[in-house]
Amino acid sequence: VQLVESGGGLVQPGGSLLLSCAASESIFGINGMGWYRQAPGKTRELVALDPNTGATNYADSVKGRFTISRDSAKDTVYLQMNSLKPEDTAVYFCYIRTIFENYWGQGTQVTVSS
Repeated sequence: VQLVESGGGLVQPGGSLLLSCAASESIFGINGMGWYRQAPGKTRELVALDPNTGATNYADSVKGRFTISRDSAKDTVYLQMNSLKPEDTAVYFCYIRTIFENYWGQGTQVTVSS
């Protein structure tokens, strides 16, 4: 199974981007979908995680600006990013958690700069 991400790019501060992540085939046993990011010189950090049960978890730094959504029928997860800031610059990775194993996308670069 491969996770294919799209939607990254260069955007000015205050702008918006929509990231998408689709699985190459149907995945059995999904219990959560989310996004992580890794900035240069930093460790990978959680951006948003949408579990099958319970509340969605957002990093404090993105609350109120980013929204995660999913199309469970298509094993696809989205990240709507608004009011982007230079500190949001990072490689963004989608993540699908199952009862058996976890899957990661290859990463998509998001650069926020004027």
